[in-house]
Amino acid sequence: MEIVPGAATGVGSLPHRDAREAAEFVLRSTPELPAVPSLPRRSPAESLIAQAVAGIEGVVHGQYGSLSVDVRRIDPLMPVTTELSHDAYVGLRVFAEVAAGREAPIKWQFVGPISLGVILQRAGVPANLAFSVAMRAVREHVVSIHRFLAAALPGCPQLIVLDEPVFPDVMDDSFPIPPDAAIDLLSGALAMVEQLGTAGVHCCGEADWAGIIAAGPAVLSLPATMNCLGSAGYLARFFDHGGSAIWGVVPTDGPISTSAQRPWRELTGTWDALVDAGVDRDALVRRSMLSPHCGLGMHSESVAASVFEVLGRVTSRLRHELLPRVESVG
Repeated sequence: MEIVPGAATGVGSLPHRDAREAAEFVLRSTPELPAVPSLPRRSPAESLIAQAVAGIEGVVHGQYGSLSVDVRRIDPLMPVTTELSHDAYVGLRVFAEVAAGREAPIKWQFVGPISLGVILQRAGVPANLAFSVAMRAVREHVVSIHRFLAAALPGCPQLIVLDEPVFPDVMDDSFPIPPDAAIDLLSGALAMVEQLGTAGVHCCGEADWAGIIAAGPAVLSLPATMNCLGSAGYLARFFDHGGSAIWGVVPTDGPISTSAQRPWRELTGTWDALVDAGVDRDALVRRSMLSPHCGLGMHSESVAASVFEVLGRVTSRLRHELLPRVESVG
């Protein structure tokens, strides 16, 4: 997939209750790389966890987010059914309808196998079984969603991003599997995704980006904060080998900024520090896209509109102030 420097995109969940309005919103706000929306306020079935466990024999997602597990019925070799006609995929189906005829990239996210494995393990599934089932579920759901979108939107290259919110805990001694096993699990899922489209990994937290890079994504989706400086050397090699990044520039927790000034300062400050640490500035500008930090499913529609308005202003500054400099040098 061709990277459009400075393209704005979303992270996934939106607060809209009307699926058509959500699809129109992302196509209007982020025309170069719209993210297929999930709508957990429209239905709990569209939450990240509910979509992931749907079709796993022995696991039921409750109305209020709890999981009911019958371990005796869980079999890692049992096929996982992806029913795209289910209420969990209304946002996906309506997006495909609204975007019909599009011939430009789209982005979508699905929970990664590490995080899904942890969710199942916390619900009472033994660790080895939990991560085996998680890998199968992610693989079969992702393949089914890709197939659906490829048929509905054949002119749209797909950026498929695995969401791993638990990755910051992978190095902790209490994590249910060793770090190497977790990275191998993610690497196996990314290898499968690479056969379908462009493979990425998203994490909102202070992740070990060296570990995520070791798993082999083509795209990193990470917050534009100084927390990534500890992985500057790995990021330098990642960009040198053609990797791309989606930088979360508009915070989605705490007070929501209505000005682009602070997000712009944090982005350029982080990039300046990375350049000082050895990352190529030209690569940063040419191979970077922008997004909010995380999804907006728990906010209001007015907050979502404000976040994407700020995102658009930061994107505009990048293209008018930074991109011309590297183009003139290049």
